Amino acid sequence: MGAKDVRDKIVDLHKAGLGYKTIGKQLGEKVTVGAIIRKWKKHKVTVSLPRSGAPCKISPRGVSVIMRTVRNHPRTTQEDLANDLKAAGNKITKKTTGNTLRREGLKFCSTRKVPLLKKAYVLACLKPANEHLNDSEENWVKVLWSVETKIKLFGINSLCLEEEECCL
Repeated sequence: MGAKDVRDKIVDLHKAGLGYKTIGKQLGEKVTVGAIIRKWKKHKVTVSLPRSGAPCKISPRGVSVIMRTVRNHPRTTQEDLANDLKAAGNKITKKTTGNTLRREGLKFCSTRKVPLLKKAYVLACLKPANEHLNDSEENWVKVLWSVETKIKLFGINSLCLEEEECCL
């Protein structure tokens, strides 16, 4: 007995007045009886309905290609990804690649346009050196030199606590 025959039989037994449990015991289908009857009441058909939405433009293999490319080259743009797949024969847009990346758990970020060190930060680091520019050699001997320079741009430590220290 095929799937369509079983569904039709379930509907016929329901029309005859039998309950879900009785139909399930008779046909050996316990879980799907209610769903089949509800579908029949709503749509008056027992066959599988066409799915909602359009089919995916990118195959699972294409998705893995996109993910591999992004993993190996994180600064790749969506447009580059779309052009690569177009060259391979898929007709997709930049938006489609973005949706695919989002579905796979990656978020879209625009590239940084402003340099990390602004002029104010550079001047703040040079301020102590400029203050001691005309000091004598005796004073320079007293200065403790450090190999590392710590630039505090973000976070709690970047806040100016005293007005004299604040340089921005």
